Amino acid sequence: MPPGGRLARKPGGTLAAVPKVSVVVITLNEASHIDDALASVAWADEIVVVDSGSTDNTVQLAERHTDRVMSHAWPGYGAQKDHATSLASHDWVLSLDADERVTPELAAEITARLDVDEDPPHRGYRIPRTTRYAGRWMRTTDWYPDYQLRLYDRRVASWSTDLVHESVRVDGPVGTLARDIQHYAYPDLSSHVATINRYTTLAADQLTRDGRTAGLVDVLVHPPAAFLRNYLLHRGCLEGSAGFLVSVMNSYYVFLKYAKLRERVMVERSASRGDR
Repeated sequence: MPPGGRLARKPGGTLAAVPKVSVVVITLNEASHIDDALASVAWADEIVVVDSGSTDNTVQLAERHTDRVMSHAWPGYGAQKDHATSLASHDWVLSLDADERVTPELAAEITARLDVDEDPPHRGYRIPRTTRYAGRWMRTTDWYPDYQLRLYDRRVASWSTDLVHESVRVDGPVGTLARDIQHYAYPDLSSHVATINRYTTLAADQLTRDGRTAGLVDVLVHPPAAFLRNYLLHRGCLEGSAGFLVSVMNSYYVFLKYAKLRERVMVERSASRGDR
């Protein structure tokens, strides 16, 4: 057996080494998700879990699936995923969030893509993601296909340092898979609102760090434009009440992001004038 690979028979009957796959997952208090997430990647050659201080039984549940469960203080989303990637034994890595699942169909597609040769033609693969919401799988709005670059050759890849919505950057050609990652993001509307509040603060922090500001026009124009894009252009109207809710919530996200950024501009101006 070649190091870092396994053997597959090519069409001509010859054997070729194909890459092994490490799955990496970062966690913090994910006891409600981690069992199902790791069970969905039992086919992988290795599972690596990096926990940042869970106070529930996330770690104990993860240890049922792998002996590679490590602890690492939280440095940010991208940096934590880069750290988890560095701990993998194999160069081909599938990064999975704890609230996501890999279907058997996606697992088969990943294996088939990597098994074509010992040197796959792409250095990373984007995977469509569908989110479970209000009792149905969303395949409209901005939420679908919501491509995520999650399968990559770590030798030519790294995670961005964005405060939220981090992504992988790959130096080389990137392919696209057809099967979905399943995303169990929000058990109810209350958790969705809480997540939006947390993420929009991080998004406003990122925009501030990038030197961006927001005017009243941004707050007035961007949210309704986001609703129309989600509900009409991206066909949320075809999903009934769920499509309407997602469209409204996505526009609410845009509103809060720009409103929080605008608030900072207002506070800074007030401070510069010496107002109390």
